[in-house]
This record gives sequence, C-alpha cells and structure tokens, in this order.
Amino acid sequence: MESILKQMVRLLSLIALVYGCCGESQDLSGKVFTIPTNDANPYIKLHANINKPITAMTMCQRFNSGLERGQTLFSLATKSADNELALYKSSLGTYRVHVRLRSLDFFNLPDGINEWISLCWTWDSKTGLTQPWLNGKRSARRVISPHGTITGEPSIVLGQDQDTYGGGFDPNQPFAGDVTDVHFWDKVLSPCDIKYYMHGQIKSPGNLLNWEALQFTTNGKVFIEKSDFIC
Repeated sequence: MESILKQMVRLLSLIALVYGCCGESQDLSGKVFTIPTNDANPYIKLHANINKPITAMTMCQRFNSGLERGQTLFSLATKSADNELALYKSSLGTYRVHVRLRSLDFFNLPDGINEWISLCWTWDSKTGLTQPWLNGKRSARRVISPHGTITGEPSIVLGQDQDTYGGGFDPNQPFAGDVTDVHFWDKVLSPCDIKYYMHGQIKSPGNLLNWEALQFTTNGKVFIEKSDFIC
C-alpha cells in the first residue's frame, strides 16, 4: 500500500511539473500582458510549436511603453547560443536585431513613447535579408547571418534579455509596459500581410506562436488586462 501511495505521489508531481512548465493554451484576443515594473523579475515564457530548424521567420507584436531607455522586446535562445533571435529597442527610433549571435542596428524608425507601436521583424536565411517594420513603415533591407539555421529547443521570453538559456537576465534591459498580438511564423510574411497586421488585421495567425492560442507561463508582476489598441 505504501509503495502504491509513493507511486501516486510521483505521478502527481510529474503531472504538476508538466503543466507548470508548459502552461495552458489561451485565446488572448483583446488582451494585453501588462508588466508595470522595470526590474529584472517579471517576464513571460512562451512555449512555441517548433519541431524543425528555423530558416526563415516573421515575429510581430504591439507594445506600449513609457520607457526612454533601452529594453528587450523579444528573446529566443537555445542551449548553444543566447542571442539566436533577439530584438532590442536601444533608444527612441533605434532598434537592434540579433540573429545567430550577430547584430545590426536600424536607425530613424517611426517610434513613440506612451503610444501603441505595431512591430514586425523578418529574416530569411537564404539571403540573410532582414528588416523591421514599425507602424506600417519598413526599414531598408540589410543582410545578417546568411545561410544560418536555428536548431535545438528554443527558450522564448518576452520582457527580458536572456544571457543564458532561460535566464541570465540583464538588469539594464527589461521591458515595462503593455504587449499584445504576439505572433511568430516560420516564413517571411508578404508586405501586404504585414500591412494588414499593422492595421489590426491578421490574415493567418502565427504557426509557431499564435496570440489566439498562446501557451505561456509568467513570472513576477505580469498581469493580463483588456487591450485599448482597438476600441
């Protein structure tokens, strides 16, 4: 009897571990993640449906922040590299993209404080071409990590910069504000599809991350509130 009870406890612990790790899938349409503090504690861990190497991608999100300093908007790490894919807002109008441990800075992009910014970022390994879009306007295309491939189980975090796999957060780079409509595709979206997103319409949700069926866990002071992007 005691042996059976021990086995049941182990089974329940395993179930709790699995559900605690992966979170529940939720439709967050019309909702935002609110991170009210800019310390190194709050973040959102996203659990993506990725079962093959990433050779092209588009990541889109909307955010609203009152911070003027630099902050991390998206961080994807693997066990072999911390900055496999990362997007960092260095200052107003200046954004840095990281792909396969390399980085590029984009300047004079449309931006704002305490207002909604609709952002998409694309990269294609065949050519290495990458560019961010902000509020319907795109940057010039540039080349980074051509023929690169992102392999291994990813750790995807919103709100913090991963300097190690799933952690090592930089206390000078956390995000504070609201984030919504996060989608992630394993392809480069067409300019028309990106413009649809910029106007609050999504022709096809992300196949790697889908805001309408998002699996996530939160840490620290992260709240889910109603969105005021479209009222």
